[in-house]
Amino acid sequence: MSDFDVDRWRTELEDNRAEKDRFFADHPQSPIPPDERDAFDGLEYFPPDPDYRVAATVTADDDPEPVPMETTAGREVRYLRVATLEFDLERDDPDLADVTCRLHAYQQQPGGEDPLFIPFRDKTTGQGTYDGGRYMELEADDGLQTGDEIVLDLNLAYSPFCAYTDTFDCPLPPEENWLEVVIPAGERFE
Repeated sequence: MSDFDVDRWRTELEDNRAEKDRFFADHPQSPIPPDERDAFDGLEYFPPDPDYRVAATVTADDDPEPVPMETTAGREVRYLRVATLEFDLERDDPDLADVTCRLHAYQQQPGGEDPLFIPFRDKTTGQGTYDGGRYMELEADDGLQTGDEIVLDLNLAYSPFCAYTDTFDCPLPPEENWLEVVIPAGERFE
């Protein structure tokens, strides 16, 4: 992460957020109900923070286990746990120690072309972010190997479509992806 250009990253993040706002406002597949789109003036976000763009160490699961996830409609879906991502969050407060976090990444089919699915909760869940948790997706171009180091940008965390309407049925983060820290990055939801 040494050749990281903060200004370029911030511009790209802001551009992506603006594009998502346009999709939510205008696209026929927007999760915003049609009768609410005229009043929609954009999603809420935490300010971009490069401290929440972290290096994560991968532990790949050679024999992925199924993990049941409840959905917002009360069903159960199964994903395969294909990797664990471990990263450190540095604390600004000198009275607080840095903390090591682990998030598991899932796919419906191991080795598939689908991005890695990373649903999670943190201490903002229900208090500034959607009470059903947030999601991240991560492209694993060549597959992940144990020991790989990847960039995990928590500024890309987003609320699932079911946060905006109950016509969507979304997986809820399993308890193994509940973080005991505040992640003030990504999409907000009030």
